[in-house]
Amino acid sequence: MALSRIHHVAYRCNDAKETVAFYQENLGMDFQLAIAEDQVPSTKAPDPYMHVFLDAGNGNVLAFFELPNSPRMGRDTNTPEWVQHIAFEVPSMEELLASKEKLESNGIDVLGPTDHGIFKSIYFFDPNGHRIELAANTHTPEMMTELKRVAPEMLEEWSQTKKAPKHADWLHNGEGFKGSAKA
Repeated sequence: MALSRIHHVAYRCNDAKETVAFYQENLGMDFQLAIAEDQVPSTKAPDPYMHVFLDAGNGNVLAFFELPNSPRMGRDTNTPEWVQHIAFEVPSMEELLASKEKLESNGIDVLGPTDHGIFKSIYFFDPNGHRIELAANTHTPEMMTELKRVAPEMLEEWSQTKKAPKHADWLHNGEGFKGSAKA
């Protein structure tokens, strides 16, 4: 199988027009297209919908479905709201801070910046309750090489213990990256 990229990622929304306006105004996304049907093409179910597509940059597309005949959307109450989110990269810390200022001036509550060791992020919610993250990379190539190197060990340890492995403690322990433990 040869995947070339994500074609689009789709979520549900309460109101397609409100959702498009939010992403245009707050994140500068271009509204690309809308598809509306009275019947679902894949299942043939009689379920009208509006499917909107927004340009998230670099060929990435974020899409939403408004489903007026379905019960009002909710969220998975067994999953903390910080887990499921849509993360967008911004080119710099300056852009991240400017984005935070713009969002707050538009009346949106913003959390952060939060330091993840290899990037810094801000968080907020769209009008549908989807958590949005904007992230500015702060990593070095060496940091990413080390994280890739220890990823299989970390996953195996997690699989066996369900406790956070310490292979990448430098991300959050305040000591910073000092190079590979296994040179």
